[in-house]
Amino acid sequence: MKQVVLVGDSIRMGYEPRVRKHLSDVAVVWGPKQNGGNSVNLLGLLHLWTEHRQPDLIHFNCGLHDLRTIFQGSKETVVPLDHYRRNLHTLIRIMRERTQATLVWASTTPIIDEDAHREHAKWLDFDRSNEQVLRYNEVAREVMEIEKVPVNDLYAVVCTHGPASLQNGDGVHYSEAGSRILGDAVADFLLEHL
Repeated sequence: MKQVVLVGDSIRMGYEPRVRKHLSDVAVVWGPKQNGGNSVNLLGLLHLWTEHRQPDLIHFNCGLHDLRTIFQGSKETVVPLDHYRRNLHTLIRIMRERTQATLVWASTTPIIDEDAHREHAKWLDFDRSNEQVLRYNEVAREVMEIEKVPVNDLYAVVCTHGPASLQNGDGVHYSEAGSRILGDAVADFLLEHL
């Protein structure tokens, strides 16, 4: 059995059970119980999640927590775009140095601005926008092209089905049906690279 590690945020946590079920005949799929958070958090925890497991394949993502604003009404993101770029290069270098795994990147999924703004306004915490998703995804795509890491374009998967039909109403997260669609897309993509 191949060993697969899924690393990412709450979107990954939603589709992980479907991936595990879909690949049960060919791979043992593992992901951390906690949310991967932003790229800085991944850099700090990557060794615990990948190195000790020595996986055959790592499907990784970060972005939704990098691109969020520091606080409601701010335009400044938690991890600025140039830092995000450097962090992605560093993540790839570390995984290549410390594992023999095939690496696969997953793009950040869309945000429905109106729903996300409304939800975050309730908590007065931070904000996110789809414009930032597009900017961070573009930087990630550039990095993956340089590093020759295949991109699982989950942004396009969601757009094909329509974000509103897959999300749970908060502008960011997915319904059970939406997570199933994402899980199937991830599993199919991984099968091509196992």
